[in-house]
Amino acid sequence: MLVVWVPTVLVLGFVIAQTWSSVHMSWENRGTQPHIVFILVDDQGFRDVGYHGSEIKTPAIDRLAAQGVKLENYYVQPLCSPSRSQLMTGRYQIHTGLQHSIIRATQPNCLPLENVTLPQKLKQAGYTTHMVGKWHLGFYKRGCLPTQRGFDTFFGSLLGSGDYYSHYKCEGTGMCGYDLYEGEEAAWDQDHGMYSTMMLTRKAISILANHDPNQKPLFLYLAYQAVHSPLQVPARYLERYKGIPNLTRRKYAAMVSCLDEAIHNLTMALKRYGYYDNTVIVYSSDNGGQPIVGGSNWPLRGSKATYWEGGIKAVGFVHSPLLMNKGTKCRSLVHITDWFPTLVTLAEGTLEEDLNLDGYDVWEAISEGRPSPRQEILHNIDPIYIKAKNGSWKAGYGLWNTAIQAALRVGHWKLLTGVPGYSDWVPPQTFSTQRLTNRYHNERIRWDRGKSLWLFNITADPYERVDLSQRYPHIVKKMLMRLAQYNKTAVPVRYPAKDLRSNPQFNGGVWGPWYKDEKDEQEEEDMNNHLTELSSKKRWKKKFKHRKLKRRVEK
Repeated sequence: MLVVWVPTVLVLGFVIAQTWSSVHMSWENRGTQPHIVFILVDDQGFRDVGYHGSEIKTPAIDRLAAQGVKLENYYVQPLCSPSRSQLMTGRYQIHTGLQHSIIRATQPNCLPLENVTLPQKLKQAGYTTHMVGKWHLGFYKRGCLPTQRGFDTFFGSLLGSGDYYSHYKCEGTGMCGYDLYEGEEAAWDQDHGMYSTMMLTRKAISILANHDPNQKPLFLYLAYQAVHSPLQVPARYLERYKGIPNLTRRKYAAMVSCLDEAIHNLTMALKRYGYYDNTVIVYSSDNGGQPIVGGSNWPLRGSKATYWEGGIKAVGFVHSPLLMNKGTKCRSLVHITDWFPTLVTLAEGTLEEDLNLDGYDVWEAISEGRPSPRQEILHNIDPIYIKAKNGSWKAGYGLWNTAIQAALRVGHWKLLTGVPGYSDWVPPQTFSTQRLTNRYHNERIRWDRGKSLWLFNITADPYERVDLSQRYPHIVKKMLMRLAQYNKTAVPVRYPAKDLRSNPQFNGGVWGPWYKDEKDEQEEEDMNNHLTELSSKKRWKKKFKHRKLKRRVEK
């Protein structure tokens, strides 16, 4: 046996060199690839944050925003699934087939599998990817689940809403089930009846505690259920808002305060575990607030599910030590699709041309105050929602059928066609105590139900009080032509009928994948045939063995 002797000094030198090399590499990696924490909150209205003048106290959120960059010209979609789909893909709804409504629990529908997702691109760039919270991008088959779309781990809910404590959700009579997941299985063991906001925060902090920030960059997508209905909150938060006479608003305010406390705890954990100095935190609401369940977008017009500013202009900010111009406001146009290219570029990932992104890299606009590359936003074109009674091609100058619900922003101009949705201005604390028609005090703007087209200068008139469509028909025509151009690129709408197989009763009382396509069914049939064959062989062998034993006994 040959023994090779190596001087101890050389061994130690090699070890030290290797150690220094790994430390140096991890430090370089730490400096160039930031950790990314994306916080998406649900149904928080434009007014429902302290720094927008709310009566709701949000000290943690206010502090982060004040020390970062407030996005004061930031837009999302008016509903849950559309906003989440555009965040995940960087593409408009018309390019993913999700133009209409939301993805419902009973539909065989999900974010189309051919779309590359943000976590997939970050994984390619070397990130570990975690999702905590609300998915709401479909789950009818296994391939739609978060862990199949780029996330290493998932803890949270698949549906759009549910009970904050029991995690049960009903989608109609006899269609009720449990909705809390760990990975791809129901999280029965993880469920201790804890309030959702606290439970999700605890899980997020656990992920931070169990990852080494110096070895590999981390992407944490924390999508809170709060402050979506139902209005549920621990009693101690309600005590802070005894002065709000409207019970609905009081409960909602308490939920926001609990959320704010969660953001504080998360920020402290980022500092405690060594992430903070190299982390980019993005905070965003997924759509406008819903006044009938406590939210407020005042003084913006409209609410959640509408294409008025109150439905699509969101609370948003970026907080990071890596920002060049901290403590500023970004008034450049920013849209939720922009996070995909912005974050992938920050992560030193690649953006291939065949991704066909609608988003732009807006980091320099946010961090350095440079002009945004974005000059327009297609808010949406929904060819199924054609409820404008007086809508017609004639009203659209032969360029566009104004019965179709659509909204487009180009520069200072915003165009709406069809029925944009509930159009009132709703001050805080007045909802559910006054009639809908009297909710904007003395600011009585005539609502002409025969209209199907509006034009606003949003920069000069951010509250959409003065329709300019009759005054500037040439602007209207240009924007209608732009809508028509966008429409030529649209893919067919994905909005399938309800599938009764989705009932949790057929899945152990849990909401989860139920659909099997031909490939899945063939694989299952092959497996069943294989098991049947094995079982038959075992029975034959047992029978044959019994016969041989019987013959021996007879002999």
